[in-house]
Amino acid sequence: MATETPLKGFMPELDYEKEMNRWSHVFKFLSEPEPKVGHTPRNEVWRKNKSVLWHYPAKQKKYEIPLFFVYSLFNKPYILDIAPKVSVIEGLTNSGYEVYLLDWGSPGYEDKKIGLDTYIDKYLRTAVKRAIRHSGADEITLVGYCLGGTIASIYASIAEEPIKNLIVATVPIDFKPFVGPDKWAEGMRNGDMNIDHFIDVYGVVPPQVVDGMFRAIGAPIYFSNYTMLLSRAHDQRYVNKWRRMNRWTLDQVPFAGEAYRQLANNLFKENKLVKGELMIGNKNADLKNIKANLFVVSGSRDNLILEEQSKPIMDLVTSEDKTYLVVETGHVGLALSGLFAKIVDQWVSTRSNQL
Repeated sequence: MATETPLKGFMPELDYEKEMNRWSHVFKFLSEPEPKVGHTPRNEVWRKNKSVLWHYPAKQKKYEIPLFFVYSLFNKPYILDIAPKVSVIEGLTNSGYEVYLLDWGSPGYEDKKIGLDTYIDKYLRTAVKRAIRHSGADEITLVGYCLGGTIASIYASIAEEPIKNLIVATVPIDFKPFVGPDKWAEGMRNGDMNIDHFIDVYGVVPPQVVDGMFRAIGAPIYFSNYTMLLSRAHDQRYVNKWRRMNRWTLDQVPFAGEAYRQLANNLFKENKLVKGELMIGNKNADLKNIKANLFVVSGSRDNLILEEQSKPIMDLVTSEDKTYLVVETGHVGLALSGLFAKIVDQWVSTRSNQL
């Protein structure tokens, strides 16, 4: 008669006490209040509708030319000031720069007619003028992150204001390469996905839809994010960083309908920025008009914006001073590690008129 023999080593032995402690840690901090973000001292300089221009004074001013940050319309900009010691803005103010940040705010249904041309030619242009006047400087440095880099580049191509330096990081310029489901790209470019009808119905793109888009693009990351949390629940430093990142990831904002329509049709579908055909109001946003010193930063592990989407700007501008840098990091990791502030400082310090 056959007998069953246990297979030793086939199933790992669990330390149940350790596992219970791990899970109790997870439940504890997931039930706690959201972590604080935005630690660097700031003051409001200007406001228009939902948008606010913030000024972050230098700890000890060392440079004449201030930095002006332009962030994406998809997310909230506090990723740039998410925690002490790793904050991009804190790092730069500690290095002696006056820093300005245009927070686009969260558009409501009443803002459905705001397009990219309004954001760029009315909001951004006016904010830059205010920052120049407020700082007393003769020139300014634009710093754009992700879609904020696209917006900053478009603005720089039509700007009459004195932009000395343009810094763009993880920036989509060429929209032909696509990260995400192939059927999305095929459907939008063939007209099978009717963006115009969607915008006409909703007015603004709801934050849940924005969140869904990013989840579809980075689904494995969303899953592994929680897996890593569970495996490192005893590491308080990691947990603190995870909680801030998780708060920002889930804190999506609505997208003004007309702006999204222009983004989808003019940039993603027709790729007009690379072709030099994009119009902002009655101005041709041709990147060859950019003569400012240019610094482009890409992440080698960026799963959202590929290098081939960013690098074309190097050949499209007419700047004489151009630098392209690839960093071994991901799309958001560049802003979370404190590395971006150091990279920006290293490049822009010799181009900011040291006092």
